[in-house]
Amino acid sequence: MLRIHPSVLINAVCVFAGSSIGMALGKAVSERFKKILFQAVGLTTIGVGIKMTLDTSSFIIVLLSLAFGAILGEMIDIEEKLSRVGRFSKDSTRFAKGFVAATTLFLVGPMTIVGSIRAGLLNDGTLIYVKSVLDFISSIVLASLYGIGVFVTGVVVLVVQGSMVLLASQLSFLTQQSYLANFTGVGGLIVFAIGLRLLELRDIKVGNLLPALVLSPFIDFIARFFK
Repeated sequence: MLRIHPSVLINAVCVFAGSSIGMALGKAVSERFKKILFQAVGLTTIGVGIKMTLDTSSFIIVLLSLAFGAILGEMIDIEEKLSRVGRFSKDSTRFAKGFVAATTLFLVGPMTIVGSIRAGLLNDGTLIYVKSVLDFISSIVLASLYGIGVFVTGVVVLVVQGSMVLLASQLSFLTQQSYLANFTGVGGLIVFAIGLRLLELRDIKVGNLLPALVLSPFIDFIARFFK
């Protein structure tokens, strides 16, 4: 029987709880205040994206990951499929945007990878507990803007982080600085794109860029043979 690490369960619960609070608050917030909140979150998201991107060790690997990931994502048309999933919602496009924004922010970055691997290998969930508090706060803000798409992300957090904890011994190579730096760099540019979307500067299909996160470690590994 598979056992889910307590820290992963708490992280998912924090996302569910924060999203529920955010959706309740969102109904009480006027469009005028929602607009300025979008701008504040958008600017902050861009700042986070830039910081993450600057951590990369090879922009060539980041570029290749995003290029091939975007082609794959466009072929699958992830953004459109997410909109279809969200058709039970009043606004399927809003659902897709919220789901992609929350999934990227909650699952991309050193805290997710290192925290999950430490939880699996050392039974130390400290990093994920800290991340849970951050995700709780972020989910309140995002859900007040995007609604139920953020709430559903709690399931993804549970599945993805739970899987990473279970596969910790096989994924431990991701904690090496070069792999982690380039993965974070790819995620940083995706987060930056989410910020542009929040500010309504450019409606980038961020969901179609998500395969880049999976491709990044493989491209990084292949690139080592050409050094």
